[in-house]
Formats: sequence, structure tokens, C-alpha cells
Amino acid sequence: MRIAQIAPLAESCPPKLYGGTERIAHFLTEELVRMGHDVTLFASGDSQTSAELVPCTPRALRLVDGAVNLVPHHISMIERVGQRLADFDVVHFHIDLFHYPVVHSWDTPTVTTLHGRLDIPELYDCYGVFRDVPLVSISNNQRLPLPPVNWVGNIYHGLPADLLPYNETGGDHLVFLGRISPEKRPDRAIEIAVRSGRRLIMAAKIDDVDRAYWESEIRPLVEQHEQISFIGEVNEQQKAELLGNAGALLFPIDWPEPFGLVMIEAMSCGTPVVAWQNGSVREVMEDGVSGRVVDSMDEAVAAVDDVLGMDRAKVRSYFEERFTVQRMASDYVRLFEELIDKPRGGEAMPDARIPRHTPAPPFARKPKGLGIATAA
Repeated sequence: MRIAQIAPLAESCPPKLYGGTERIAHFLTEELVRMGHDVTLFASGDSQTSAELVPCTPRALRLVDGAVNLVPHHISMIERVGQRLADFDVVHFHIDLFHYPVVHSWDTPTVTTLHGRLDIPELYDCYGVFRDVPLVSISNNQRLPLPPVNWVGNIYHGLPADLLPYNETGGDHLVFLGRISPEKRPDRAIEIAVRSGRRLIMAAKIDDVDRAYWESEIRPLVEQHEQISFIGEVNEQQKAELLGNAGALLFPIDWPEPFGLVMIEAMSCGTPVVAWQNGSVREVMEDGVSGRVVDSMDEAVAAVDDVLGMDRAKVRSYFEERFTVQRMASDYVRLFEELIDKPRGGEAMPDARIPRHTPAPPFARKPKGLGIATAA
């Protein structure tokens, strides 16, 4: 099968540090190549891949000084994809929105995996217009805010089984890994560690929009408690050591997390997770097997001792059964085959004036940024 993979340009594939969407696009691309498919990756020029690479920017835009507006770069990338449609049996987008107005005129089947949050008011009206664009969710919970659209699959993320090796012993300290932002609730992680009397290592990215939050809310808490260590962003090797040597991962989110890649990264190491019941958590976690799902601070503190006593081999087995890249790639191949076999044409562009039958839901705090998919 001739497959085009279209990745965001904010980070390389794979990303040097933070960048969940680009990481998944990379893992999927490499596994599709290993399976024998002819894969072309549209991504930044500093990406590393076994597929044919079409560089759409010289390097990841987050690393380019002055690269504020990412939209023109993604629009240009879509045009490059369109010029090569005859080379592909299917085009798989890991970006959203930009290509919707043009793919209706393409004869080549397309599908778009939505990696980000969808509880944004403007998205509701947009997807009310582009109701027939084939979409894949990364959790069933992610779908809830949208009007009726053309969901063609729900495919959970997967990782290479040997990426983050199993550590049968682990440690007795806690880890917070990801991004410093209000919705990730690093303050909760610190409180859990302090109340449980455990050491906490925080490895996290700080975006410019969250710098004030770090300085005013989180940094003082880190400096107040000697048992809390902040080490910044980490690479893949450092992540493997950090998660493998931990007793538990803290995932105290306060937002509708679309998937939560770090949860399965921890499980790959055999490290159990203490996760707040928000977004996809109930779909990704199995309470009592891969960790504990909690609803309150008291439950989270009590869960620490529970998870430290869990069988790490069972946590790893749970990962192997559900979240490997082989399973993810096989799911996508089946979907691609269905899309290729489905007759094209005859589907009119939905009229924006057609009244919607589903009322717009209440929305959470409006997130900052353009919404170009870069999952957490």
C-alpha cells in the first residue's frame, strides 16, 4: 500500500523532546515501513525516518526563532501533498482543519486523526460544516464535544515494545512528566508527594504561555519542599530511565485529556499510574491493574501506597496486550483498506446552512494557541 503520512511541523518526527503527535506519527510511519508498505512522510526537514521524507520546513518550527505563525507552513505542506496525490493510495493527516476545504476534490482517500482537545467553541461550528471528512479519534471520550461527524474509527495510540524497557524493580519515588500548565495540575502532583511523604521528580516542558503560571504558582511550591525536584524536559533515553526507576507516575489532570501518552509510556516500564478520572483515563487505565483511577486528593494520596505494591509485571502485560505500535499500525492498515475499497464521489459538501440537530455543549476554559495538533 502507498501511504502518505502528514505530520505537524512544530516538532520533528520523532521530536527531540516534547511532542506527542509527532512521536505517534513517527512510530506509525516506522511500523508501516517495517510491515512492507511504501510510506512517504511529510514533515520537518530534521525528521528521521525509514520512509521517504518530504521536508516541508528545514527544521522543526519550535526551534526556529521568530516562527510565531505556523499556519502558512502547513498550508504550503498541504499543497505539496496535493501535487503528489497520484503517488498514494491513501493520505493520513495528523494535522487538523487546514486541509478540509480541499480534500473533497481529491480522488485519493484521506483520513484525519484528531490528536488534540475538541472542547473548543469554534470547532463545533467548523465540524458542523465539514461533517463528511473521515475522522479517527484517539479515545471515545475525545468525541463528546463535537456534533455528528464522519467518525470512521477509534484507534488508541501504541508504542514500540522495546522503546521504554520493562524495569521489574522500579523505585519508591514519584514522577510527574509532561508539561507545566494549569490543566495538567502539577500543583496536585506536588501536594500528593508532600502528603504521602514521597520524593517527586518533575520533568516537564514550560511553554511561553505558561511561564507566568510556573513563576507565580509552581516554582514557589517546588522551592518550598526539598523532596520536590524539577529537571525540565527530557529526551527518550532520559525518559526511559526516569519512568523505569520510578515507583509511580502521577497524572493529576484537570481537563478532557484526549489520550494521555505518558500513561502508556509508564506502563511500558511496568510503572503504575495514579490518574485523575478525566477525559480518556477510564479508557486507557484499568483500575487496580495498571494503577489507580481517583476522583479526589484524599483518594490520590491513599492510592500511592496501593500502586507501590502493585505487580509491575502485570502492568507491563497490560501495556503489551493493548498499547503496542504493532496493534496500532494493524488497526490503521485495516482502516486504510476499508477507505480504499469504499467508492469515492457522490458525497456533496455539507451545506453550512443546514440546521444542526445537536445543540452545542458547554465548553471548558478556552485554551490558548491555534490548535495545531500536538498532543500532550
